[in-house]
Amino acid sequence: MKLPPARLAAFLAKPDAAIRAALFYGADAGLVRERADRLALAVAGDLGDAFRVSDLAAADLAADPARLNDEAAALSLTGGRRLLRVREAGDGIGTLFERFLADPPPGDSVTVVEAAELPQRSSLRRAFESAGNAAAIACYGDDRRALEELAREVLGARGIVVAGEALAYLAEHLGGDRMLSRRELEKLALFVGDNGKVGLAEAAAVVGDSAPLGVEDAVFAAAEGDAAALERALTRAFQEGEMPVSLLRALMRHFHRLHLAQARLAAGMSEEETLKSLRPPLFFKLQDRFRRQLRLWPERRARQALELLLQAELNAKRTGLPPEAVCRDALLRIARGAAARRS
Repeated sequence: MKLPPARLAAFLAKPDAAIRAALFYGADAGLVRERADRLALAVAGDLGDAFRVSDLAAADLAADPARLNDEAAALSLTGGRRLLRVREAGDGIGTLFERFLADPPPGDSVTVVEAAELPQRSSLRRAFESAGNAAAIACYGDDRRALEELAREVLGARGIVVAGEALAYLAEHLGGDRMLSRRELEKLALFVGDNGKVGLAEAAAVVGDSAPLGVEDAVFAAAEGDAAALERALTRAFQEGEMPVSLLRALMRHFHRLHLAQARLAAGMSEEETLKSLRPPLFFKLQDRFRRQLRLWPERRARQALELLLQAELNAKRTGLPPEAVCRDALLRIARGAAARRS
């Protein structure tokens, strides 16, 4: 079954007794691992307990399909539900899990499967989504609200208070990989100390320089119509492991700011007042470039760019097309539109 987002937290804390397997998949590898770990802990308690936990390689299962049933049917020597973990799974074991879920062995073991992005036609994904005794959980990059919640969670656990501007800055500069975002927040917590306070200066000092290389360059190159610079930035970003959906969202956030700035200019605010009103504030080195982009992207065209980017994100998730190709095409279309306005 597809697990509804509203049920996710409760499921990870206490999986249904009837569930025999759960698939975590998506572009955010850190979020896949984090959620898989949470469910695994809920099932086994101690992930280092060799009597209850077994790690299986997807390649080994493909070579020896009977091993899945054998491991799932084995009894825990210390009591409690037995846990199987399968990492780096793909469609090579899709049919195996279809058979396994249709006729699971006796017992109450739980198999936790981790996979990268899977298209809708994926046999592994279909096996879990169509089975009543399994759950399929998609793990995509955190949106702004999720990043703010993560920041409150990590910093709040250390008694740290986060100012509103700092929270907005963190939501703007984190994302793409849950594990990396959590590490950045943990670094920030160490920087300010327990029971400290995070303002905009502290957030920028720790997180600003650690943002993935190429993302900001790609965003500004696309909005300015510099196709050559955009190609270089995209290549660098993908080499650094940046997820296509995260790049699309970064450009969407940028165009939201352009659209908001245009609305304030139309309401009578001066350009200088408009730039100062943006939150999080623009770095001074980027202000002149942002001014130029305001002339390239009037309100109507900024709104059209947002619609294009939103559709590209949906296409990257649902159509089965390569996400990198979808992202590159969308950003190049944006760049061509800006270049046409410049000429």
